[in-house]
Amino acid sequence: MDAAAASAPTLADVVAVLDDLYPPSTAEGWDAVGLVAGDPAAEVRKVLFAVDPVAEVVDEALAWGADLVVAHHPLFLRGVHSVAATTFKGAVVHRLLAAGCALHVAHTNADAAPRGVADALADLVGVVDRRPLVAREADADDAERGIGRVGRLAEPVTLRAFAERVAAALPATAQGVRVAGDLDALVTTAAVVGGSGDSLFDAVRAAVADVYVTADLRHHPASELRERAAFEARTAGPAGSPTGRAAGTPFLVDVAHFASEWPWLAYAAEDLADRLRAHAGEGTVTTRVSTLATDPWTARVASPGR
Repeated sequence: MDAAAASAPTLADVVAVLDDLYPPSTAEGWDAVGLVAGDPAAEVRKVLFAVDPVAEVVDEALAWGADLVVAHHPLFLRGVHSVAATTFKGAVVHRLLAAGCALHVAHTNADAAPRGVADALADLVGVVDRRPLVAREADADDAERGIGRVGRLAEPVTLRAFAERVAAALPATAQGVRVAGDLDALVTTAAVVGGSGDSLFDAVRAAVADVYVTADLRHHPASELRERAAFEARTAGPAGSPTGRAAGTPFLVDVAHFASEWPWLAYAAEDLADRLRAHAGEGTVTTRVSTLATDPWTARVASPGR
């Protein structure tokens, strides 16, 4: 990924590659993706990848001399009437542009893409032979594109061992990893969704996954899912669950939102550089993955005796 003496692509060249990897048309209707700020004619030599376009990331980008920041989360998810530097978001835009650094966002379009957020998370926690948890209807010819991933684990492990694997693989956060379920139960299949995933509980149940890894799980949806699993385990009878689901599943593994999406950055950096190298006329770039922990939670105080 060393740009050395190679020619530099333009921002338009880089955006074209990013849009090919993560087509804007595959983003959710409410999302705001694509180029946020920057001159398409400007040259790009250094690209920083980060989860959040926050002030600390801007500090890192400018100190490194980045020409482009590719962020996962949108800076402006809703329409605004001003980008004056009198607001914290306006200040981000002004600082980037004053330094000649552009900003591009790949959000839900990166969630759904092959080698996107879901695939990166699935690889990290060991989900193989997988498919999208929710396939995109508009992409029926592309079996790899869709929300989340579901598949089997290379070998059955206890829920405790699986949760420990997740905790060891993801960036450390104050939250750590929360688990709902029998820690000694064996799990053989898993579903993953980077970011907030409790809206997809029905899809996880339909996929007959033993365990679900996602972030931002809320009390009521999680409680109802676990109550339903316990009820079905009690009423299944000697023949077992009519759905083929193991008793008491799906179990839940709840991680920090930032941690669940960070693994994708390395894939995005590698794929952008590879695509640009494959088209020699577009030049090459040096890429860097931010290791700043931009999770908003900074500490956790355990309950006494826990």
